Amino acid sequence: MNTLTLEVNGERRTVDVRADEPLLEVLRDRLGLTGSKEGCGIGVCGACTVLLDGRMVSSCIQLAVLADGGRVTTIEGLATAAGLDPVQRAFVECGGLQCGACTPGQVMAARALLDETPHPTRAEIVRWMSGNLCRCTGYEQIVRSVERAAEPAAE
Repeated sequence: MNTLTLEVNGERRTVDVRADEPLLEVLRDRLGLTGSKEGCGIGVCGACTVLLDGRMVSSCIQLAVLADGGRVTTIEGLATAAGLDPVQRAFVECGGLQCGACTPGQVMAARALLDETPHPTRAEIVRWMSGNLCRCTGYEQIVRSVERAAEPAAE
C-alpha cells in the first residue's frame, strides 16, 4: 500500500491505495464521492471525468498514486454554499442532463473548457465535448448548456 495525500474538493485527504488503483476507485470507494461514474473503464466515455490540478482527466485510468499531492475537483466540489456552479445551473436550465449517467463527466468537461476558454465558439464546444458520450440527449442540449454557462450573465 501507498499513502497519498490529495486536496479533494478543497479538503486535504490522506488515503492508503494500491499501486495499481485508479483514482476513480479511490474517490468512490475510499472517499465516498460517488458522483463520478464508471462507464467504459478504459478512458473513452468521459463519465468519470474529474479535474486534477485544473486539468480534465479520466479518473478510471488515472493511477491514484500519480495524483499524490494534487488538487482534485469532482462534481461534488463544484457547488458552493452560494449555489450551483454556472455550468451545473445551465445544464438544469437547458436540459443538458437526462438519465444522469454521463452528466457528472459532461459538467466537469464543460467546467474545464470554460476555465481554459471562457467564451468558446460553438465549434470549440462541440470539439471539446466530443470525448464525453451520451445516449440520451442527442448532444444539442449539452452544447446549449455549455453555451449558456459561457454567457456573461451566467458567471
